[in-house]
Amino acid sequence: MRSREGQFSDARPIQRSRAEKEKLLRELKETLAGLKPHAAPSMRATLQARIKELEAEIGPSSR
Repeated sequence: MRSREGQFSDARPIQRSRAEKEKLLRELKETLAGLKPHAAPSMRATLQARIKELEAEIGPSSR
């Protein structure tokens, strides 16, 4: 089935507002803090990488 213009299946990144990015950053930090000690190291690394990426996009004012 073909996608129409503007659908999420167009293989384009989702554009988020600054407020949405800040909310996502808070949620990711809470998730990382709440991980059990036996959680997979790759999961921790992925969360930390995404947090750094979001912090770079938002800028130094909200850290």
